[in-house]
Amino acid sequence: QVQLVESGGGLVQVGGSLRLSCAAAGRPFSAINMAWFRQRPGKEREFVAVIGQSGASTAYVDSVKGRFTISRDNARNTAYLQMSNLKPEDTAVYYCAADQIAWRILHDYSYWGQGTQVTVSS
Repeated sequence: QVQLVESGGGLVQVGGSLRLSCAAAGRPFSAINMAWFRQRPGKEREFVAVIGQSGASTAYVDSVKGRFTISRDNARNTAYLQMSNLKPEDTAVYYCAADQIAWRILHDYSYWGQGTQVTVSS
C-alpha cells in the first residue's frame, strides 16, 4: 500500500506559478514511479507528467511542456509539480499517482491521492 497526500493547490492569476507537492508513505519511495494527472471541469482525468524512480526519466503531456516541471526528492518521499506561466485551461483538480511500473496510462496506476484544486483566474 502507498498513501499519497497532495498539497500546494490554490488560486493564482494567469501567468502565475504554483508548486504542488505529493508526500508518499507506505512503500520504499525510490521503488515507485510518480505521476500527476488532472481533471478539468466537465472532462475526464488526464495525464500531465510522470517521473521515474531515480528521477532521471520524465514525460509530459504536450500542453504543459516548457511550463511544468516534475521532480522528486527520494530522501523526503515527496514528488513535486512546478507549474509556471499558468493558463485558465490549467484549472483542474490535480492528483498524484504512484505505481511501480505504470507510466502515462491512468488505469495502470494503483495508488492515488485525494486531489488538490488549482484555479487560474484571468
